[in-house]
Amino acid sequence: MIDVTDATFEQDVLARSEQVPVVVDLWAPWCGPCKTLGPILEKVVDATNGTVELAKVNVDDNPGIGQAFRVQSIPAVYAIHKRQVVDSFIGALPEPAVADWVAKLVPEPSEADKLAEAGDEESLRRALDLQPDHHDAVVKLAEVLARRGDEDGALGLLARLPEDAETRRVAALARLGGSEAPAGNGTAGPGDGLDARLDGLLERVKEDDAARQEFVDLLETMGPEDPRTATYRRALTARLF
Repeated sequence: MIDVTDATFEQDVLARSEQVPVVVDLWAPWCGPCKTLGPILEKVVDATNGTVELAKVNVDDNPGIGQAFRVQSIPAVYAIHKRQVVDSFIGALPEPAVADWVAKLVPEPSEADKLAEAGDEESLRRALDLQPDHHDAVVKLAEVLARRGDEDGALGLLARLPEDAETRRVAALARLGGSEAPAGNGTAGPGDGLDARLDGLLERVKEDDAARQEFVDLLETMGPEDPRTATYRRALTARLF
């Protein structure tokens, strides 16, 4: 789920809809039915595991989008695919109805999707032969290359995609040399030596660009699930500013 503004609508909705269907939820803080529908949409779209994405628009703060859709009442929900409105509804529907509506948007897996799901290097390369910007195939193959120590190959692949949390994580992994990076996703722990490594880098981040990049990359690979990530991000901000 992403909050979209008048300024980001082109990139976050229209451009993204070239890759996956995007559900646009037009709402406002004063709208009671919006508060009912919003969590339902988030739950149902999240259950598609990324095959459909959700964009939320506060129409009070972003009147341009509301005018573009000629919205007369909210909540108003639109499905955008390939830059076109493919379906819509007005009002707060119950969860089963929303689930049925979203299910119709989920595309059938392509051959590239199936190859990316297989996950081995040969399949990933075949997926990218079919679809060079296939998100999952790019990220998975880039991670294979990163862990092999092929920084240039991994970063070159990631350049095909807009930046997101996964591309940042794998790019950080590549810059750290792959095998030297922490496991990430909260699996690291107090005995992994990261505290001492981060503390040492923290002393140098203000004057040393390389140390600052390594520090940030370590936090990216540790991931938000690691409780130390937030602590060290605050420490970095305090040290820099």
